[in-house]
Amino acid sequence: MIKSTKGKTRSTMVGNQNSGKSSLFNKLTGSSQHVSNFPGTTIGKTEGKLIAQADIKIIDLPGIYSLSPNTPEEIVTRDLLLRDKPNAIINIIDTTNIERSLYLSLQVMELNLPMIIALNMMDEFVTSGSSIDFQKLQDILGVPVVPISANKSEGLDELIECAIKLATANTLPKRIDFCSGETHRAIHTVAHLIEPKVRAKGLPLRFSATKLIEGDELIAEELQLTPNEVDIIAHVTDDMEKALDTDREAALADMRYSYIEQLCSDTVHKAGETVAQARSHIIDKYLTNKYFSIPIFIFTMGLVFWLTFNVIGAILSKWLAVVIKDVTVYADNALDASGVSAPIHSLVIEGAFTGIGTTLSFLPIIVTLFFFLSLLEDTGYMSRIAFVMDKLLRKIGLSGCSVVPMLCGFGCSVPAIMSTRNLTSERDRKMTIILMPFMSCSTKLTIYSVFIAAFFPDHAAIVMLSLYLLGILIAVISSYLLKICVYKGNPVPFVMEMPAYRLPVAKNILMDVKEKAIDFINRAFTVIFLASIVIWFLQNFDLRFNMVTSAEDSIIASIGMMIAPFFAPLGFGHWHAATALVTGLAGKEVVVSTLAVLTGAGQHDLISLVALGQIFTPLSAASFLTFILLYIPCVAALTTMYREIGSLWQVFLIMCYEVAIAWVTAFLVYRVGLLLGFQ
Repeated sequence: MIKSTKGKTRSTMVGNQNSGKSSLFNKLTGSSQHVSNFPGTTIGKTEGKLIAQADIKIIDLPGIYSLSPNTPEEIVTRDLLLRDKPNAIINIIDTTNIERSLYLSLQVMELNLPMIIALNMMDEFVTSGSSIDFQKLQDILGVPVVPISANKSEGLDELIECAIKLATANTLPKRIDFCSGETHRAIHTVAHLIEPKVRAKGLPLRFSATKLIEGDELIAEELQLTPNEVDIIAHVTDDMEKALDTDREAALADMRYSYIEQLCSDTVHKAGETVAQARSHIIDKYLTNKYFSIPIFIFTMGLVFWLTFNVIGAILSKWLAVVIKDVTVYADNALDASGVSAPIHSLVIEGAFTGIGTTLSFLPIIVTLFFFLSLLEDTGYMSRIAFVMDKLLRKIGLSGCSVVPMLCGFGCSVPAIMSTRNLTSERDRKMTIILMPFMSCSTKLTIYSVFIAAFFPDHAAIVMLSLYLLGILIAVISSYLLKICVYKGNPVPFVMEMPAYRLPVAKNILMDVKEKAIDFINRAFTVIFLASIVIWFLQNFDLRFNMVTSAEDSIIASIGMMIAPFFAPLGFGHWHAATALVTGLAGKEVVVSTLAVLTGAGQHDLISLVALGQIFTPLSAASFLTFILLYIPCVAALTTMYREIGSLWQVFLIMCYEVAIAWVTAFLVYRVGLLLGFQ
């Protein structure tokens, strides 16, 4: 959309998932991006400023397939288009799947707003020997059509220029009446009935009539239909269904696809599959094979972990740790030279520098891991994982749709829990939310990295992979138990589009990694900083708020000693470990900063066993990592969970279940390890 707001131009892009919309957005905005949510929702939108013209603001809406209110993304998208009355809409189309993409285009055109169609991925389309009569397509649809290739930055200048001209002229799409027969009669009958109310509300007439036939309750509520009007619309719809011998949704879909089929027959020549599509079919013979797919996935993730924790990430982390240590020493000497009081000196060095510095030293590991994950996602491989896991998930009570939020859970539980809103089944949604904390989020990587470097340096990749697989196994077992005990019934069918395999775009990957890195740094200087200060205070003062000389006399030691016996059967009944688990509720990375502050150790001392070796043995460290993997998520995730479930009591029960699972699993790890002779 392009509209003027206080002298500024706003542009919003609408399109299917995997249409290249995000790539186009990245090309147009560069790094000037801001991610936020629509007011009153958890649905994300991305805003940025056009590189060439800073006064043009661009909004990237979530990818959708229709304007029917079936998902939160579809609802917020159409509400924005209907209520904001944009001056122009930029509709991004995947040219290699033009028939599917035009289905949304026809619905957007019914909004009767200025619109431009951007035919993306034209390079792949043309390479296959296919072609499009752009002028004829433009004449038939009555909207501007611009061929582009977002990844190669082709046609972007023409697209922006055309969009701005369209917005200035306020040119509406040509009215196309592509319905016929009984569908035509039904739409026009309803349109005639509701026209006065539609005009009064400022809504598009054909769009509103079509949605009422579909049974759109939101439009019906907006128009405030009388009982008599509701009955007439229901009668008209029933007559249409009986005459066509199909339901209303199928009738309207057939109407649109019949028109699209004829339109493409007149304007599009397809020579065959694109190179990307043909390549995808060959690759999928192996990556989605019922025998090879899961072993290949495990091998791929194992390789990613090995490169992250043994090679690239580990080396970069050591270099950064040296820099942080030098800065800390410099600051320490500067404070000594300035004659700063001992309490303030301790607060700055032992509180702020140690807590934040220890966490920041693992930034290279976080960046490296997300680089590889973004690489896999950009190629289209992650969608295949959802496909191959569907059969397994259905056996334990979930559909393949749950895989996407659960995969997101490996990044952060908060957006992962939010993404469950896209699940159509309330049963599947709640089950997925309950299982989400068992997916090891990225903030736990700092803890894993420290303990693996300290106790398992020669088996880093194996230990890391084992933790992730253990989390998945516990999720599988929990899902099965929920299926037979709590959420009985069958999951909804799994439907998901798999994009063609494509070479990853460096800029897209780097921008994604940048976003994750900035988020990690922000947490380091907000949550972790505050947590480090609080921990320092609790460590240096007793219950009477007198400063202590020994941490064992502190407030935090008192808390840790009270709960430490609870963890003694797990092998880590030391108050330092118990305290770190409590502070870890603020954010899992705080566990490391807590141990660093409590022991007075930096990263180097932690991983060299100077500090951790006094608290843990290799076996108790393994038990501790197991508990960290499975116990309660951070406060932000718990808050999100409550917001989505709507019941404080249910969230409390979930927390109790997660603590119980974590305790029992860690107990088994420790006790079985003792029986096998490990220490």
